[in-house]
Amino acid sequence: MPTVLALDVSLSMRRPVVGANVGEGLQAEQLTRHHLAIQGISTILHYLQSHSKLEFVALIAFSSLYEVICPFTRDYDLIRSKLQNIEECDKTCIESALHGINNVIISEWGSSTACQVILITDGNPGVGSMSLGDSLNSLNFSRDANPFPLPFIYPGKLSLVCLANQSDPNLISSIPLYQKLVDLAGNDSMLLVPEGQLSKLSVTNCFRKLVETNYVSFQGYLKCGHLGSRILLSPPPMPYTKKLDFDILTGLCVSKTIEICGFISVADVGSPTSISRHLVLPLLTEKTSSMQGISLEDDSDIEDVSDEGKIPSFCVLLHGALKVENMAALCLLNTDWYGFIYSWADTKKKSNLMLTVLEHGTDVVPWLGNFRNLGPVDAANKNGEIANFPVRPAEKRSYSQNAPSWIRQIGLQSDIQKILRHARKLPEKTQNFYKELNRLRRAALSLGFIELLEGLALIFERECTLLPPNLHPDCTIQMGHVAEMLRKPYSRELKNNITPVRTKFTPGE
Repeated sequence: MPTVLALDVSLSMRRPVVGANVGEGLQAEQLTRHHLAIQGISTILHYLQSHSKLEFVALIAFSSLYEVICPFTRDYDLIRSKLQNIEECDKTCIESALHGINNVIISEWGSSTACQVILITDGNPGVGSMSLGDSLNSLNFSRDANPFPLPFIYPGKLSLVCLANQSDPNLISSIPLYQKLVDLAGNDSMLLVPEGQLSKLSVTNCFRKLVETNYVSFQGYLKCGHLGSRILLSPPPMPYTKKLDFDILTGLCVSKTIEICGFISVADVGSPTSISRHLVLPLLTEKTSSMQGISLEDDSDIEDVSDEGKIPSFCVLLHGALKVENMAALCLLNTDWYGFIYSWADTKKKSNLMLTVLEHGTDVVPWLGNFRNLGPVDAANKNGEIANFPVRPAEKRSYSQNAPSWIRQIGLQSDIQKILRHARKLPEKTQNFYKELNRLRRAALSLGFIELLEGLALIFERECTLLPPNLHPDCTIQMGHVAEMLRKPYSRELKNNITPVRTKFTPGE
């Protein structure tokens, strides 16, 4: 998932670390907390470069204000180069940093993408009106104009690293403030402080612990009959939580063995509601007696082989077949939990194997019916019946027609124009005129769009004055009647319908 590295560049970050120097002899330079922060960020980038090359990372520097040093990128060397040119600024303001982080993430990824936020500071919460203590105290007051940036409005996890000795009095007094900040962020956010004396080794161990906790890769086995391949899902799927009517389903994880159940046309799959999407990347698969491809002795990544392109891969075979046939593979992720694997192209020349994770359940795609009822096409056609999608639901719907859709202005205009066309053909189209009129009126009342009724009344009055003389007199009478009824309280009730007025032109009179 995307990561934002927020580095404190206040003056206190330039404080020297007692008993630690950079270099040797006369050229020795006093080691500062800023140096340790850069080393910690380098540890993160090195781990991602080795284990999660597809992660996007952005770098932000903050003091009383924030600055985007490097927008989201996979070029970790670019981030390293810009780290060397960061200058110190004034005092720390963590609230300002969090506002900047939110702006960067929302503008790039929106509010639905899960993101990691790693904030690195020195354990000094700041002083005065911009301090962390002052920001947290203001939570007790109304802040409509500038709300506090936590909790995140996207699925975010905050990892706050304080580069200070655990015995530092300033840190000890600040720990409750940082812990409250982490509690506000939620989503398993955490506070980390290097263990033991502050040094290069303790900082490296602290950041290594952070990345090993937050960036756990998902390695599993994709199986289809007797064929299979070890795979890596990027980003790794998160544990699934679903609220049921009387219970909460928590802690459901994707199985290490993903089994393909069958294949279905991409056109029939459509765009179902999904939880997440993941790249399916092949890994070198060891031949075992069970063909599960997962070595129990060593779960580490297999080193690249020079002739890797000559090694047969089930993922490459599957990707090519799905792309050529325009099909998707329905796969079982866990008990009653399914997903679709398909070929997805971000450009015309490059395509990838993707996994879309559906919601938990066997009946989550209405037009495909229950997944347990799916089977081979030949079996469905034995009785001469042609199996087609969408599947008609067993229950009878309570409505007989579609509701009006006024997402765009043209939708409302077309509905009004349809009524006016019927009005010009009165009395022959009397039934159609009042049917469409009441349909529009009920939709407006259901949406609370009361102004539409007055607007319709004005339209009908105007039409009465513009009707050509060759039209039937009933047009003027009925439209004048409707304009009058639309202004009465009677027409504001959903259960009431506007009915035609009796005239000498009414059929049967």
